[in-house]
Amino acid sequence: MSSPDLSGRLYVVTGASRGIGWNAAVALGAAGAHVVAIARTVGALEELDDAIRAKGGSATLVPLDLKDLDAIDRLGLSIYERWGKLDGLLGNAGQLGLITPLGHLDPKDWDNVFTVNVTANWRLIRSLDPLLQRSDAGRALFLTSSVAESCRPFWGAYSASKAALEALVRTYAAEVATTRVRANLLDPGRMRTQMRAKAAPGEDAATVPHPSAVAPDIVRMLAPDFADNGTRFAFPTGTVTRFLD
Repeated sequence: MSSPDLSGRLYVVTGASRGIGWNAAVALGAAGAHVVAIARTVGALEELDDAIRAKGGSATLVPLDLKDLDAIDRLGLSIYERWGKLDGLLGNAGQLGLITPLGHLDPKDWDNVFTVNVTANWRLIRSLDPLLQRSDAGRALFLTSSVAESCRPFWGAYSASKAALEALVRTYAAEVATTRVRANLLDPGRMRTQMRAKAAPGEDAATVPHPSAVAPDIVRMLAPDFADNGTRFAFPTGTVTRFLD
C-alpha cells in the first residue's frame, strides 16, 4: 500500500506514546504531515518525536491527560491560534478498565473508562470540529473494538463504552455528511499492545500482529482522498460496514 502525500497537513493523534497511536503518528509524519501528538507521558512523547524526525517528519508534543476535559477545549484554541485549521483527528486513546462482573465494578473505574473512551472523544469533536471544517478535507477516525457488538462477559465497561463511541461517531458522520469533513471507525482487532497484554495475559505475543501493521490503513483513512463517511473498517477481515448508505 503506497502512502499518500500529506505534506503541509496537520493531524492530532491521541494516545500517541505507544502502540497503535505511536505507529500511526510515525506513519503520518513519514507521509509528510505535522503531528500534534497527545499522551500523558512526556518521556514517551519525546521518544516519539525522535522516531518521527528520523522518518523526516515533524511533531508538536502535547502532554495531556484526556480526563482533563477542559484541557481539550484549550487544545482546540491553541491549534486555532497557531495553525487556523486541522486536517485530521485520530481518536486512538482508550482505557480497558477492569475485566470483572458488572456487579463488581467500582463506580470510579466505570467512570474512568467512559471518560476516556467516550466523553473525551465527544469533547475532541466539540473542540476540533470547527478546525476540521476549515480544512479542505477534514478527516476524523476513531478506534473501536469488536466487543462493542459481541458484549463479552466481564468486559462490560469497555464493551459498553465502545458501543457508545460507535453511536457517537455514526451520529457525527451523519451531521457532517454535507460538509467536507468525513468521520469513520476502525476496528484494529488483536494487536501487540499493552492493552492486549493486560486483556489476554497468557497469550503468546508473537501470534498477534504488531501495531505497525494497521498504520497504513489509518493513514489511508485519514488522507484527503478518502471520501467514505460513516463507515466501520475491520482490519482483521478487511470488512467495511457502511452506516449511511
